This record gives sequence, structure tokens and C-alpha cells, in this order.
Amino acid sequence: MVRIRQVEIKHFRSIRSLSWYPQPGLNCLVGPGDSGKSTILDAIDLCLGARRTVSFADTDFYGLDVSQPIVISLTLGDLPDRLKNLDYYGDCLRGYDDKILGVVLDEPCKDCETVITVRLTVSSDLEPVWSLYSERVEHLDPPKSLQWRDRVELAPSRLGQHSTSNLSWTRGSVLNRLGEERATVGPALVHAAREARATFGAQAGPQLAKTLEAVTRTAKDLGIPVGASATALLDAHSASFGDGAVSLHSDNGIPLRSMGTGSTRLLIAGLHRATANSAGIVLIDEVEHGLEPHRINRLLDSLGAKDKEEPLQVFMTSHSPVVLRELSGSQLSIVRSSAAGHTVRALGSGDDVQAALRMFPEAFLAKAVLVCEGASEIGLIRGLDQYWTKQGFPSLQAAGVSYIDVGGGDADRAFKRANAFLGLGYKVAVVQDNDKPPTELAVQGFLSQGGALFSWRDGLALEDELFLSLPATEVTALIARAQELTEDGRVNDHLGTKSNGRVKLADVLAEGASGEYSLETRRLLGLSSRIRNAGWFKSITKMSGVAHDIVGPSLKGVAPEFRELVLGPIRWARSNA
Repeated sequence: MVRIRQVEIKHFRSIRSLSWYPQPGLNCLVGPGDSGKSTILDAIDLCLGARRTVSFADTDFYGLDVSQPIVISLTLGDLPDRLKNLDYYGDCLRGYDDKILGVVLDEPCKDCETVITVRLTVSSDLEPVWSLYSERVEHLDPPKSLQWRDRVELAPSRLGQHSTSNLSWTRGSVLNRLGEERATVGPALVHAAREARATFGAQAGPQLAKTLEAVTRTAKDLGIPVGASATALLDAHSASFGDGAVSLHSDNGIPLRSMGTGSTRLLIAGLHRATANSAGIVLIDEVEHGLEPHRINRLLDSLGAKDKEEPLQVFMTSHSPVVLRELSGSQLSIVRSSAAGHTVRALGSGDDVQAALRMFPEAFLAKAVLVCEGASEIGLIRGLDQYWTKQGFPSLQAAGVSYIDVGGGDADRAFKRANAFLGLGYKVAVVQDNDKPPTELAVQGFLSQGGALFSWRDGLALEDELFLSLPATEVTALIARAQELTEDGRVNDHLGTKSNGRVKLADVLAEGASGEYSLETRRLLGLSSRIRNAGWFKSITKMSGVAHDIVGPSLKGVAPEFRELVLGPIRWARSNA
């Protein structure tokens, strides 16, 4: 069935310009809020939908500039024979070379697919004009356009607020595509309507007697003929029936349109799947709306997401990590906006991208990504963010910053994960310890692509920096917090292990009571606090509490070098969110 080969949008709402070649199957658009995802769906719907008119306003023009017309062009391929009819469509047929992405020729050629371009233009008079575009018919007045029957057949189906119309036999409903048979609404329903009017009048008369008497008296005083008495009957128009009066019900008579949003979407998606041979384009905004995770999976299956040959061409948007985790990178596209125009870029099917999708789907929905070596780094940034949010600063996560925990280990691992996002146009920074330095090749390769790196001083991990740089009172608070978070005696045991039995917790606390800790003691505390699999603060929650309660309030009094190390990733995130 017909597939959209190219989408071109100019001067429509938030989109100054966009040229995109979608996949013939499922296209899930992701990206930050207000990036233009829904606008792309609206553009497809307005251009290809079976409408005779649409209301436009100045706000539909990019930047409110009505001097530049809205132009939405959809190039359609996989055409049925009737759209290749030379008598009517001959001068409108064009060529599309699917071997070289982005080549649409104005005339068909031997090795090209025959395509046709549908265009919607809106000028400052706000009157929409639908036409067929090619250089050979561009000058025609009135313009060449799709025949109405073809517009109806090609119209995409949109699952959204008004999609329940697909559960009755209204014009354009998916039910009309399931089969040729039609219910005869005529004589039986006309008779039923008349009986309903009469029956209602007999019941309503006594209930509305006083009102009817007042109407009759007033009419007679004014010389208006209403007969012996005005009566209350069902309005003839209200009691008439058309095709839309026939709708789907359950076996106990409950209308299926009264089902929940999720159930309705699932059913309609399944019906579209069943009619894929006659109608192949479906639009869904916020595909996860009204659905639990397991039902999201069922909806995606109904749309053919897992099929080797996808039966429908689907355009949908999502902000759900569940959706991203279920789809392949080739089915996901990132929408980006800039002053130069919008771009839509497929994630691709590389192993790094697919692995990142499975492990960190939330990050693909963010504006900026902080790739952290471990949970401690994430906890530090989150805790500081929470602290400063209470001071009136905007939240990083609310601004669209996502954190990734690569789980430590190989010092180059963070850069491998970060490169997957960097190659897709995300703003990416790496935050990591420096006790096990990464290779120079990994660092330079990442930085040369525009990535940012924040690490502690040579040979130091985060815990080392905290114990070396915080004032003595905060070091004492760190020791107290460690005792709260670990089993009794664990802090003492770790100090003994790292000092070969020379130092005990009591010795450290006695030193702190004097008002300062020696450099040797501070280093010992750092080493003892990060024993593998037994760290005092080795979790997002633990380090977040440390950052919020101890580090944040003390930053004004610490050495400038340490303060800049801590603030570096925070400032980067704020500037890129």
C-alpha cells in the first residue's frame, strides 16, 4: 500500500524547514519537549487527510510571519495502478531513487520508483490549497489535485482524542475498510425514530404541562398558530439516523467507544492492521497514553513493530522508556531543532546504540546526557541539584538532563557509552574518577567530537576528593554518616584493613576532635571509604544524601580548586539543558 517516501515542511508552526525520508514501516519520533514531534504528525495529517477545508490562523506560521507561506509536501510511493493513470495523473508522476537517499526526480525514470507529491499551501489569506506538485503542473490555475475518491483512500488514520469514530460506520472509519457490506439504515430506523418521537411525546406531556400551557397561552395571545396546545416531541433532526448511528457494541449492549483510552487504541490499532492492504498510514501522538507497559507492547505488536515486513507505515511520538526499549534503533528517530531548521535522524541499528537503548532508554529522551563512571558520581550531582533547587535554582532533571551509570570497571567504558549518544547529536559529558586513568586514545577521540570531560585530580576517586578537600567539621560529618549507613564496626574494620592495623576509628575521631585531620588521615579515610563492593557511600541514594546534607552547604568554604571540580558538570548541564 502507499508509503510516504519524503516529508517536506516549510514555515509551519515551530518548523522553519524540514526534509525527512521516513522508514516504510514504523517511525517513532523522540526528542525533548517542544522539539516539533507532534507538529510533524499534524503536518502529515493536514496534507494527506480527506478534508475539504481546514481553519488556519496566523499562529500556524513560523514566527508569526505570514509573508512566508506554509508549504507541506508529501512524496508518496508504492502507488496503486489508479494513481499511475496517465490520462489524469501523467504530468504529476515523478521518480524516486531509493538507492541514493534523498533523490526525487521531477519525472519518472527507468530505474526509479514512480511517485507522486501531494502539497498543501497556505498563504496570508489563510485559505488552504491542496494540489499535486511537479515542475510540469506547478503553473496550472486551478492547480491539479487528487481526485476526492483517492484522497479518501489515501487519508491516514489518527489514533487520538477522536479516534473512537473508528468504532462506528462513519465516513472514513476503519470499519468501512474491513468489508464491502453496509447496514441499511433507511426504513427500519426511520420507523424507529418516528415511534420514539410519538412515545416520548405521550410521556413528556404530563411532565411539562405547566410549561406547555404557558407556551400555548402566549402563542394564542400573539396570534401564532400552534393548534389546540403546544406539545413536546423529540426533535426530528435529533431522532434521525445516519451511518454513524450504527456502532460497535459488546454482547451485553455496551458501546465499545465507552471503553478506556488504552483499550480503544489497542482495538483500533488491530483493526488497522487487519486493513493494511487497503489503508497503510497511521498517526499516533504519545503512543503510551492510557496504556500499562504490557499493553504498550501489545499495541506495538498490533502495529507490526516486530514483523519482518511491517504491514503499516506508522508515524508516532513517545516519551516512554518502555516504548524505546521495545523498538529497534532503526525504528526510532530523533527530532532536533535549530535556527537553520529541523532535522529527523534515525538512531540506526549499531550494537552500541542498541545496547544503550536497552540499558538507558530514558537518556534518549533528554536534551543533555551526563555519563557517569558509577553510582557515586550520579548521587553527587543529584544531591547537589536537589540542594540548589531548594535555594531557588532550576532543577537539572526538569530541564532535561539525564544521568547514565556505566557501572565502573574499565576506565574507557564511559567513553564508549558516551560516543553512542555523541554520534546522534546529543550534548554529552563524562564524569569519572581518576584513580584508574582512561587511555589517551579514548579521551581524545571523545573530546574531538565535541564531548566534555570532568574528572577528579590525578590518582583520586570521588571519595578521596571529599575527604581531602572538605573542612574538618564536614569530614567528621562524613564519618558519622558512614557509621549510620554501614554495619556496626564496619568503618573501624576498613580503617584497620587499609592501615595494616595501625589506625582505629577511635584514633581518627580523637584527631578530629582537636580541630583538624592530618593529610595522612584524610588519605586513609578516602581509601577506606571505597573498598570495592563495601564502599561507605557507593550508591546513588547514599551519595545523594551526602551531597545534599554535607557537600552542598560547605562549598562556599572549600578550596577554589575543589569547588570548580564539583561545579564543572553542574554548570555544563545547566548551559546545555
